[in-house]
Amino acid sequence: MTAVSILNRLIMAAVTLFGVAVIVFCLLRVVPGDPIAMMISPGATPADIAALRAHYGLDASLPVQFGLWIGDVVQGDFGTSISLRRDVLALLAERLPATLELAFAALALGVAAGGVIAVAGTLARRTPLEGFLDILNGLFLAVPDFVWALVLVLVFGVFFPIFPLSGRIDPNLTDAFVTPFYLVESLVTLRFALFADLLSHMIMPMLALGLPLAAVIVRTLKEALLEAMVQDYVLLARLKGMSQLRLVLQEALRNAIGPTLTLTGVQFTFMIGGTVIVERIFSYPGIGNMAIDAVINRDLPLIQGLVLVFGALFIVINILVDLLATVFNPRIARG
Repeated sequence: MTAVSILNRLIMAAVTLFGVAVIVFCLLRVVPGDPIAMMISPGATPADIAALRAHYGLDASLPVQFGLWIGDVVQGDFGTSISLRRDVLALLAERLPATLELAFAALALGVAAGGVIAVAGTLARRTPLEGFLDILNGLFLAVPDFVWALVLVLVFGVFFPIFPLSGRIDPNLTDAFVTPFYLVESLVTLRFALFADLLSHMIMPMLALGLPLAAVIVRTLKEALLEAMVQDYVLLARLKGMSQLRLVLQEALRNAIGPTLTLTGVQFTFMIGGTVIVERIFSYPGIGNMAIDAVINRDLPLIQGLVLVFGALFIVINILVDLLATVFNPRIARG
């Protein structure tokens, strides 16, 4: 991608985020329910209610409210959470690292497991093992992430209580960190006991998110590998005596990565959206779990901030996927 194309993508990203801001702002004002009514005490007077509305800027007209809010957002002020009475940007900075660590761990699991199974299925072409792997992968494709979460809770939390059922880390260990990226920090500082505790809390939500992603990667990568295996350059390499494993890994895989990478990027954005339910099931303290609380409490500033963060994540991921696609397929860059 050239500098001009990157600049165009950034401009489109800003326009997209502005559109997202307009839509979420309007939708939240149309949905029934008054956030101030959920905050006031039974004995509150009309003057108290009016003062509270003025404090959160809900007494002005909708265009004025939107103008004030978007002006503050541009300056880095996302407002104050109505339910938590804290700065929205500070809340997002606390919770976002937990979600990102979980999402990237699930992505690593999905890519590793999906890649291995896809290669194994390609090597086992027209054998009973290929049929077994296809049936198993079809099962994994059919089961959504929240169902996997419930199954994992039942199996590894109730019947065989191996992993913790909730949380991100033992509450007594949270003071040991300087940054909100607990998993990365514990690994970089070689504190493996903390890393093991974090991983034990993360393993079930990571599996719930990573297994459906792995199934999608298996289906896409295997199809791309089988298509590449009948190309002339692979047949020529086969005539030269190259083994089947080398044919798949050395010749076919590099040309099958392109479409798989693009689909993986799209699925990764869906997976980040899926953290909302999975984090709730495991009481994982990320922005997904916080989003549900914000909706329940009709916390308008927090919901608006969360939607903008999710939108920004989707845009950034799509741009990164496009950049990686040009690395693996130079013809895209030349085009």
